[in-house]
Amino acid sequence: MIAKKINELIREMGFVAMATCDRAGRPNVAPKFFLKADSGHIYLVDYVIGRTLRNLTDNPVASISIIDERNLTGYQVNGAVQVLSHGEEYDRASREFLEKEISLSTRRIVEGVKKGERHNSFEAAFPNKIVIFKVKIDEAVEIGPGGELTKEGYEGEKQ
Repeated sequence: MIAKKINELIREMGFVAMATCDRAGRPNVAPKFFLKADSGHIYLVDYVIGRTLRNLTDNPVASISIIDERNLTGYQVNGAVQVLSHGEEYDRASREFLEKEISLSTRRIVEGVKKGERHNSFEAAFPNKIVIFKVKIDEAVEIGPGGELTKEGYEGEKQ
């Protein structure tokens, strides 16, 4: 099942590429902080609130691109997006983001010290304002190293 492979792979990532389009069909792709994946959804954090949010307000669908460099397999997730900017689910996700950001910063610092690398910034800087993108996995696509494509709807049916 492609969605299961994506969920396992994406948990290792800090950022993914998210593509949106405005009403006129002009594309935009930007890195988004990966927060979590659960059954049927991927949660991303946007703290540079701009074109992606504007596009999703007009056209609430997106495509996420993920690459597994170990086996040269690409994945694409397409789905409807719900923007969370307040409420209980937003508050819970914001707390999870803070925890994950601190963990990521700590790991980055420790790895840098082990390698003797300098870092310009050592602190986790939690942004003043964030939005959470809750992407429903409507379609998952696997692109094999030889260019072969396999598509599944979220329930796992091959297309």
